[in-house]
Amino acid sequence: MGIVRPHLWFDDQAVPAAQFYASVIPRTTIHSVVTAPPGTPGLAEGVEFIVELTIDGLRATFLNGGPHFALDEAFSFVLDCQDQAEVDHYWEVLTADGGRPSQCGWLVDKFGVSWQVTPVQLEDVMSRPDAAGVARAMAAMLTMGKLDVDGLERAYRGE
Repeated sequence: MGIVRPHLWFDDQAVPAAQFYASVIPRTTIHSVVTAPPGTPGLAEGVEFIVELTIDGLRATFLNGGPHFALDEAFSFVLDCQDQAEVDHYWEVLTADGGRPSQCGWLVDKFGVSWQVTPVQLEDVMSRPDAAGVARAMAAMLTMGKLDVDGLERAYRGE
């Protein structure tokens, strides 16, 4: 079987997006940038067309395909963070320069790519045996933009 990997369509920001992710997401490498051959619909010959990269170990392809399709929140990368400091760091970096926060740990970066910036503690809290505590933590999460580990823990405990 082949390899399953995401393929993201950008208007004309595939290379800057790949470069940005390579600068902020560990284990991210750009492997190649292919330029448009003659006759590529909507693109001039020689402009940056396809970027092959690995984002934190996940192979991906970015395409400069023009404005025909737009990225939206129906697709997102999940960024599992080890603690609140890591959540805070990635939230700040990914919402900078035109990115925008959303709800429940989701954001959209300056390139239109949606991310879920989640602490590993979220899965722990949501899988605990106290159903009422889990419900309180879920209710708290639904009011948050950037996720707050302490807030989730306090909600779970009923504080």
